[in-house]
Amino acid sequence: MTLWLLPLVPIIAGAFIATLGDRSRLSLGIMAVATLAATLVLALLGVSQDWTATLVWTDAIRLSAAFVPVSAAVAIMVPTVAIAVVFHATQNENKTGLARLIGLMILFTGGMELVVVANDLLTLLIGWELIGACSWALISHKWRQIDNPQSGLYAFVTTRTGDLGLFAALMALFTATGSFDYAGIQNLGGPLQWVVGFGILFSAASKAGQVPFSPWLFRAMAGPSSVSALLHAATLVAAGAYLVARLHPYLAEVPGFETTAIAIGLTTALAGGITGVLQDHAKRLLAASTSAQLGFMFVAVGAGYPGIAVLHMIVHATFKAPLFLSAGIAGEAAGTYQLDRLRLGRELPVVAIITLVAVAGLAGLVGSAGGWSKEEIVKASEHTGFWLALSVMAGGTLSAAYATRFQLLAYGRRDKDADSRVTTVPGWVALIGIAALSAMTLILSLLWFSPVAESAAAALDIILPKGSPLVFALSLLLVFIGIAIGVYLVRYRPALGATGSSAAASDWLGLPKLIDIVLIQPADAIARAAARADDRVVDRGIRGTAAFGDWLARLGDRFGEAATDGIPEGTARLTEMFSHDLRRLQTGLSHHYYAYIIGGVFIIFAILVVGA
Repeated sequence: MTLWLLPLVPIIAGAFIATLGDRSRLSLGIMAVATLAATLVLALLGVSQDWTATLVWTDAIRLSAAFVPVSAAVAIMVPTVAIAVVFHATQNENKTGLARLIGLMILFTGGMELVVVANDLLTLLIGWELIGACSWALISHKWRQIDNPQSGLYAFVTTRTGDLGLFAALMALFTATGSFDYAGIQNLGGPLQWVVGFGILFSAASKAGQVPFSPWLFRAMAGPSSVSALLHAATLVAAGAYLVARLHPYLAEVPGFETTAIAIGLTTALAGGITGVLQDHAKRLLAASTSAQLGFMFVAVGAGYPGIAVLHMIVHATFKAPLFLSAGIAGEAAGTYQLDRLRLGRELPVVAIITLVAVAGLAGLVGSAGGWSKEEIVKASEHTGFWLALSVMAGGTLSAAYATRFQLLAYGRRDKDADSRVTTVPGWVALIGIAALSAMTLILSLLWFSPVAESAAAALDIILPKGSPLVFALSLLLVFIGIAIGVYLVRYRPALGATGSSAAASDWLGLPKLIDIVLIQPADAIARAAARADDRVVDRGIRGTAAFGDWLARLGDRFGEAATDGIPEGTARLTEMFSHDLRRLQTGLSHHYYAYIIGGVFIIFAILVVGA
């Protein structure tokens, strides 16, 4: 039961902090760090002592949590990254609603921990829905700006659409096995096996921003930069890649699962790479890069190396989080996220150096942690086929190109005589979080040393793939070609993606417009037709029924009035008439009364005679 504390501590603490109202940055920072540090300690204890937990509702419905090597690594990574990101938020984000923001970010972390330790689809679904709800609230944090709630709703609806796959998988698994346990997936066959396998893949792809769900990542940029960092590095988006990696042992036998995962991942890696190269918005460039990097993870899972996908996920978290925080610092300092209007290297040299460390990982340079994990994915792909490996290397070329563009445009140097665009310069306390994250990615660069890499592989219970030296050399060459492309674009096309056809293509190569034409417009037309049918058929029938009921009511009112009022009134009139005639008999003359008596006796006698 102790394992339930791992998600519950940040969930309860986050909900409490969110209700506190205005607090100082120092107090919020202390509470946030203390909560997340406690979460990290619980994760370490849980992993070292192999904690498990079960909550029995009924014989059929049980919530279960446990660690496997892959989930153990991610459970430790999530609060580690969250500590730095959330602390950064306490020191840098707008004070308006800051307690709510910090509380929701901690709650977000708790939901992700529940996803990570879940050992059945029902427990997973609870955590899955929690992180989805938190993402909507965090993206919509600045709700007074009307576009932000709309963006939050767009992201929420898109990911919720994907969640239908997880609901379908859960129902199919329970129908077939009477249980929600992951292990039951292996016992499935036929159509239900397909429903479970592809339902999970569909849901994971939506959370991970894979094609065709990718556009929601751009709308998510409406949230604060610290939210983007947490969402892209350690929670919502990472959850999609984690899910397919965690369940790969159970899903690998589903026909077509691995091939489809490769197709989704490779398509997204290339599309996201091109989109990133064409971007002129700092945060959107990083969002496109996240989609592409998670595409690499899907490829690794499809190639049969889920452990390599998890390693890349952990490495990606350590360099992507500081990049988003760096973009936030640049945007706040210059008052814009437009890349060709930044170049803040002279004004923010410390941030520029910290960012360079993270950019090296994104570019996949030799010696960087991101370079090592990317090359491991290339090796894994090589085992499936050379052309797949070459395609992944092409994605790496694009990564190097957009990483170079980001660094040179965001933190390059302008001419000395150029006017400074910087309005605010962060203090050293505000840089602690981003510096800590860059230090993490530097530490993980030790994976280039074989003993360190082998130890990490042993801890995750995975086998590192072997690759050919020729493919490795080709991969490095393509990285340098990507860097050269990035330098060329910065020098000769600094405003690429700002206007014209490049601006149109930068919005996911026209995918949102395609979705609008293929899905939104037909769905809208169907909805309008249904509304007209509802008005003309359903509503008309209802209105006709109501009119008939009204007529019956009026008819009943008339007859009822006649029956209820007419009878008493008629009786009264008859009584009045008879009493008027009877009063005539009251003459006051005794001989008239004698005559009445004699007449009455005669009538009685006649009746008796007739009756006899």
